[in-house]
Amino acid sequence: MATILGITGGIGSGKSYVCHLLEKHFQIPIYYSDDEAKRLNVTDKVIRKELTRLVGPDVYLGNGELNKPVLANYLFASDAHAKQVNAIIHPRVKADFKKWVKKQKTDIVAMECAILFESGFDVLVDKIITVTAPEDVRIERIIQRDHTTEEKARERMNLQTSDEERLQHSDYHIVNDGHTDIVQQLQAVLSFFRNNAL
Repeated sequence: MATILGITGGIGSGKSYVCHLLEKHFQIPIYYSDDEAKRLNVTDKVIRKELTRLVGPDVYLGNGELNKPVLANYLFASDAHAKQVNAIIHPRVKADFKKWVKKQKTDIVAMECAILFESGFDVLVDKIITVTAPEDVRIERIIQRDHTTEEKARERMNLQTSDEERLQHSDYHIVNDGHTDIVQQLQAVLSFFRNNAL
């Protein structure tokens, strides 16, 4: 059974970039939980049935795709609604991840997940890496990537768990400030990890 790394970080921290480097330089397979959740929302029969029952038939379009505005309206109407939707999707993502892990042929695999702690997915991993970047760098990245305003970028950042909270529950810390060598940091983490944990 492979040892599982959980990789998390706030919006604009560049955790996906760090994951791509892990794949490219260290051949570590990555499960991108957000992408896989989007895929499962469309392909998983249990999710489709439960979301339709909860939100209504309009939650899926005629072509079978998810009707994102309808789901978003329901999701953001209240915390209770968000919990109901998450209770449908998260268990299916967990099950899919476990199946994925069994198929991998390497000694280390990783899951990228922005809401690793909030979703309870942290129980699925053996060690946690939190990726951080300075606030101004994160804001600039969000503005460029999502073509949004600084105000909106800050709003989205403030809705998330803080770096301080994440780091309290993490085993390793990668700084992605645009200057510090990430591959070198990852090399150090993996060396330490392999020497001490495997």
